[in-house]
Amino acid sequence: MIEMEATTADPNTLRRAFACYPSGVTAVCAIVDDEPIGMAASSFTSVSIAPPLVSVCFQNDSATWPLLRRRPRLGISVLAEEHDEVCMRLAAKSSDRFTGICWDRTPDGGVLVPGAAAWLECSVHSELPAGDHTVALLEIHSLHVSPETAPLIFHGSRFRRLATV
Repeated sequence: MIEMEATTADPNTLRRAFACYPSGVTAVCAIVDDEPIGMAASSFTSVSIAPPLVSVCFQNDSATWPLLRRRPRLGISVLAEEHDEVCMRLAAKSSDRFTGICWDRTPDGGVLVPGAAAWLECSVHSELPAGDHTVALLEIHSLHVSPETAPLIFHGSRFRRLATV
């Protein structure tokens, strides 16, 4: 019999359990006051084809999400395997996250990272409270995919790469 541990015992045990599941990493970015603002998010997932929706989760104490959520368009970049440094910069608690990062702007103010596996231009469709996070449902307005580009994978609290077979 497998011995289970209560989730209330130690939050670090729950974090380790979440880290067992691999995820891609995205950059969620927009122009705010003529400057690029953004953050890394590994809680990105597809939701619906009709309407076209994705979801991303943000910590309730995020200082960045309140700035982004008011923008008419957000750029979502599915980061490529060579974007580990970009991800680390966008995950930092710093006001100069874009220093040294190449980026491009959509006509509607979304910010995209060149070389990504996919780019989505989205707007906030709705938000749902979820414990210490907010789940944002984002409606996709336009996109570009580069399926030959390998994505950056986050697993076991570190970056991984897909193996080619």
